[in-house]
Amino acid sequence: MQERRRTPRRRSYIGATIVFNNRCSTIDCLIRDISDDGARLIFSDTVNAPEQFDLVINKMGETRRAQMAWRQADQAGVTFLRQSATDWAKLGHARRLGEVEAERTALRIRVAELLGRE
Repeated sequence: MQERRRTPRRRSYIGATIVFNNRCSTIDCLIRDISDDGARLIFSDTVNAPEQFDLVINKMGETRRAQMAWRQADQAGVTFLRQSATDWAKLGHARRLGEVEAERTALRIRVAELLGRE
C-alpha cells in the first residue's frame, strides 16, 4: 500500500476532546495516529462531529483546528488546518477565560462557605 501522507505519522494513545458550538459542546476521543498534518481519532461509540472543530490535546498542551477528512462508525481521520497568529491568540484567550471563570466559581463557593460558618 502506498503512503499518501506528506508527513510521517506516529502511533499514539493520547486522550483528546473535540470542542465545537462556541466551546459549548464536546466529544471525548482517543488519538491513535498523529502527524504534523493530521490524526486518526477513535470514539467509544458512533458520533456525529461537525466538519470543522477544535481538537484539544491536554497532554501536549495544544489546541489544533481540524477538519474531517474521512469517517467510519467509531473512528475518523482529520486534517489539521493552518491557523494565523490571531486565531492562536483567540484560542489562548478562550482557554484563559475558562480558567478564570472556574477560579471565580471556586472562590464564590468558598466565600459562601466562610460566610455560612460565622
